[in-house]
Amino acid sequence: MGIVEKIKEIEDEMARTQKNKATEYHLGLLKAKLARYRAQLLEPTTKSGGAGTGFDVQKSGDARVALIGFPSVGKSTLLSKCTHTVSESAAYEFTTLTAIPGVLEYEGARIQLLDLPGIVEGASQGRGRGRQVVATAKTADLILIMLDATKSEEQRRLLEIELDAVGIRLNKKKPDVVFKRKTTGGITINKTVPLTKTDEKTIRSILASYKLHNCDVMIREDITTDEFIDVLIGTRKYMPCLYVYNKIDAISLERMDKLAREDHTVVISCELGLNLDYLIERIWDELGLVKVYTKKRGAHPDLEDPICLRKGASVEGVCNGIHRSLAANFRYALVWGKSSKFNPHAQKVGLNHHVADDDVVSIFTK
Repeated sequence: MGIVEKIKEIEDEMARTQKNKATEYHLGLLKAKLARYRAQLLEPTTKSGGAGTGFDVQKSGDARVALIGFPSVGKSTLLSKCTHTVSESAAYEFTTLTAIPGVLEYEGARIQLLDLPGIVEGASQGRGRGRQVVATAKTADLILIMLDATKSEEQRRLLEIELDAVGIRLNKKKPDVVFKRKTTGGITINKTVPLTKTDEKTIRSILASYKLHNCDVMIREDITTDEFIDVLIGTRKYMPCLYVYNKIDAISLERMDKLAREDHTVVISCELGLNLDYLIERIWDELGLVKVYTKKRGAHPDLEDPICLRKGASVEGVCNGIHRSLAANFRYALVWGKSSKFNPHAQKVGLNHHVADDDVVSIFTK
């Protein structure tokens, strides 16, 4: 029996099993086994095939956004409208057969937009180059799930299932659990909150199924069985996601209003160019980037070419963004903007000072 058949067998057994307190332990073991088989499925086979065409593209710009969706939902049209890249689009499915990159420019920042081939149901098990598509999506900083507003909500659910199966967790934060292996001493489980969604017996059985008999586990939040398995596996990717509903020109105003009010959702029409500016703004907000401008002594700030950093970045990050050797010779920096205590005047700061969006930084070296 192959891995795909084993996965199907476990999924069928989980579907047949009633969810209650008595079956919680049994379902926990099944989930652990399922996660292990899915991890094996995603591992590349040892046999090396012949030379083929490359799929992933080199990461460039300040951030990467991956477009994922079923065929013919408007991914290539969106790429062509938002960037200067022409991605082939036609009235038939599977027009795009490889990853096509484009560059989206927003207030001086350069964001790489990646048009991935349409995925089909069963992509996580390798159907229709699906494994390569979702593996490439893992390298992105944000996922845009393109959906057809004229179709049912089932399309969204199916895409979430496929991404979940390959270890991509959408709009979720990493569970606050510390797991540490040791050589002797057995299993020690400490928790700072009462567990209502799982219990200690289930956690111990999952650890035993992974052949972990000596470890320390510290649980700081009320987690589920699935979240504990994610911590054990350790290869899960927690990513922000925007659901983009295209073709809103073909639905009623009531339906469009309902979709637009959902969390992490934007409604657009690529054909008519509706709401694309707002989509670009939302992409920027979800990426959580800050723009920092540099200033030479005695000169005006360079407002044309900002340095883009993650929120919470320090002056050291600005130094590394300019040149790697700058931090080693750093003496002090002057900062103008929201992060300055004396705004609108400059503040003299060190390497650990956190910068804010639209700050101006002047660096002085030894």
